[in-house]
Amino acid sequence: MTRGRAAGPPLSTSDLHAAVGVRLGRRAYRYTNGRRRLVDVIAAAGQPVTLPDIVAAAPDLAPSSVYRNLDVLERSGVVDRIVSNGDHAYFEFAEPLLSHHHHLICVDCGAIEDVRLDDDVEAIVDRSLAEAAGRAGFRPLRHSLDLHGHCADCA
Repeated sequence: MTRGRAAGPPLSTSDLHAAVGVRLGRRAYRYTNGRRRLVDVIAAAGQPVTLPDIVAAAPDLAPSSVYRNLDVLERSGVVDRIVSNGDHAYFEFAEPLLSHHHHLICVDCGAIEDVRLDDDVEAIVDRSLAEAAGRAGFRPLRHSLDLHGHCADCA
């Protein structure tokens, strides 16, 4: 299984835009100004964001356009959708645009926190999942782990 880009400094803005352009191009999508602006907003947030978060940060982007462009970015492997118990899905860059990590998701308020596991623990998880997949004849590509519970504010 691949774990994506190692933890470390984030991609530079120009590298991020180049990588997004490549991913969109593979699916025959154009990298429009609206999509570029959306990528900038997600990058500036530095954490998973909802559609209302994006619109609040960039009121010049129409919600309907943001929603359509998020769908294109998701289908192109640029962003991942994270579903929580909140009213809205969250979006963040997909691997390897963002380093490999997991999530703590509050079942009450829907808050999401990124969590990075120790490399040794991550290796054990990878190995265990690969063994389980092998027994099932499944060919894994990557894994994600979301831990659902109560955040400090809701506990």
